Amino acid sequence: MAQPSFETLLYSVDDGIATLTLNRPEKLNAYTIQMRDDLLAAFDATDADDAVRVVIITGAGRAFCAGADLSSGGKTFDYASLDEAGRAKYKVGDVYRDGGGIATLRIFNSLKPVIGAINGASVGIGMTLQLPMDIRLASTDARFGFVFTRRGITPEAASTWFLSRLVGMQTALEWCFTGRLFGAQEALERGLVRSLHAPNDLLPAARALAREIADNTAPVSIALTRQLLWRMSGQDHPMVAHGIESRAIQSRGRSADAREGISAFLEKRAPVYPDRVSADMPEFFPWWDEPEFK
Repeated sequence: MAQPSFETLLYSVDDGIATLTLNRPEKLNAYTIQMRDDLLAAFDATDADDAVRVVIITGAGRAFCAGADLSSGGKTFDYASLDEAGRAKYKVGDVYRDGGGIATLRIFNSLKPVIGAINGASVGIGMTLQLPMDIRLASTDARFGFVFTRRGITPEAASTWFLSRLVGMQTALEWCFTGRLFGAQEALERGLVRSLHAPNDLLPAARALAREIADNTAPVSIALTRQLLWRMSGQDHPMVAHGIESRAIQSRGRSADAREGISAFLEKRAPVYPDRVSADMPEFFPWWDEPEFK
């Protein structure tokens, strides 16, 4: 599959690992509507490409993402100040939605695991953009901040759903109430990131983790497991998880992947899984569109 190109992202695929690099280094990778649209298209591309097993997101230069591009000044977050064409960029159906949330929900729906390699400053949308990523590794140079209340606005990008699930309500409230910047060590201690790495070691560490996933696991099983864990975290009773897990294990248990996984284990060899996300997802997927899960 030909690799797409984007205005604000670098996109590459190497041996099963797609790397998306936010690429406005002269602006510290500040977030724009074009970057949102590029991210949406990039995740459409990774979902459609069976050669992609894992996605890594990082930033070019010394920042991951320094928040929204504030070149519009005080009107940056005032949708009413936009002309009709400007407002249309935020309209989904009959509702105007925040541009960050459109991107984070697309990441949430990814069929491939998403690893964040947070290489530098991450504030505002640069902070909330990484919350739906499955695993975050950070440079020791990284800095973080939920600065919304210090800009006179509120958290966005569905972060009020994601953040407390990752770090607990008390930490989420503290970070959002104060809007202060905090360092990589605090992010590690409070569970926001999985590990810290010297700047030059960050991407190699992210790729090593991605490699472990890509080399050893079945793509369809990964796609299902990712959605099971994220979506069951919001259910109020384990019976809901039991119901959908029963359907999933029965579907996978009769698959060619299950036969290959067991054979490879018994024969002490590397597995070669035949099923593909583009063609072999079970018929009940996506189950959350069914009335019982809404």
